[in-house]
Amino acid sequence: MSITATMVKELREKTSAGMLDCKRALEETKGDFEAAVDWLRKKGLSAAAKKADRLASEGLVQVYKSTDGKVAVAVEVNSETDFVARNDGFKKFVGEVAQQAATKGNLGIHEPATELLDTPYIHNSSINLAEHLKQAIATIGENLVVRRYAKLTADRSLVHTYLHGEGKIGVLIDVGAEQEAALSHEAFKTFANDVCLHIAAMNPMAISDAEIPADAKARERDVLLGKAKEQGKKPEMIEKIVDGQIRKWLAENCLLDQAFVKNPDLTVAAYQKQISSTVGSPIVIKKFVRFELGAGLQKKQENFAEEVAAQMKGH
Repeated sequence: MSITATMVKELREKTSAGMLDCKRALEETKGDFEAAVDWLRKKGLSAAAKKADRLASEGLVQVYKSTDGKVAVAVEVNSETDFVARNDGFKKFVGEVAQQAATKGNLGIHEPATELLDTPYIHNSSINLAEHLKQAIATIGENLVVRRYAKLTADRSLVHTYLHGEGKIGVLIDVGAEQEAALSHEAFKTFANDVCLHIAAMNPMAISDAEIPADAKARERDVLLGKAKEQGKKPEMIEKIVDGQIRKWLAENCLLDQAFVKNPDLTVAAYQKQISSTVGSPIVIKKFVRFELGAGLQKKQENFAEEVAAQMKGH
C-alpha cells in the first residue's frame, strides 16, 4: 500500500512521534492506522499516547440542568474559528442546543447528534433544530456543527453538572444513595461537585475495572508486552512486569481507583466511603459523562500535507 503524506500527517498529529518514524510505522503495518499507533508505542516513539483525546477544534461545550434538577445534559457545538466561539450569538445558539437536548433528546450519549437535529425547535415548533442551525449559520457566517450531546436523568439520585474553562470541558454525573434523605445532605452535594471536578481534571475511562472493555485491556497488554520485549526485559520476567503495569494502568484510568485530585492520600473510592459514613447511607456513582472540546477531532491545517511531503523527499 502506498503511504501518503496525509497519512503521515494524521499519525504525527495523533502521536507526536517524528515524521520519519510515522512513515516507517505505516510501512511496517501496511497502512493500518491503529496498528501503526501501537507500533510507535511499542517502540517508545509515541510522545503523547493520549494526544488524540486532546486534539482541539473550535467551538464550545455547554452543560445544562433543568429547573427541577432531574435532567442534566452536555452538548458540543463546533465552529470554524475561535473568534466565532467567543461570539455572543454563537454562545446563545449553543445554550439553545443544550435546552433542546434536555427537553427533546434521548437518554445516553449521542454522537453524531443526528436525531436531535430532527426534533422540533423548542422556540418555534414549525421548524426543526436542523433548520434553526441553518439560520444560525447564515447569521453567524461560519459553518457550525452540532457534534454530540449526552443526557442523564435522576432516579432516586442526584444529577450534577460542571463546566470548566469557559466551555472547554463539561462533566455530568449521576450519584445515587440507598436512603433518599441523603440526597439533600450538603456533604452529598459537595461529593457530587468534587467528583465532577476530579473527572474534569483526571479524565477517567470508566467508573471501575469492570466497565473497561476486554478488548481495550487486551490491546494495552499487547502494547506493554511489545514494549517490554523492545526494552530487552528478561523473558521469564516479562509477564510479571506487564501484570504490574496493567494494574497501574487500570488504577490510572478507573475513576474509583484514581487518587482523589483534592486529596491524593485518598482514592475516589475511599472518599466515597467517607461521605457515605457522613450522610448515613451507602452512596454510589452510577454514571458520568465527560466532554472535552474537540476530543478526537483535528484542527484544520492548510498545506501541512504538502509541507510533510516536501520534507520527506530523499528519505
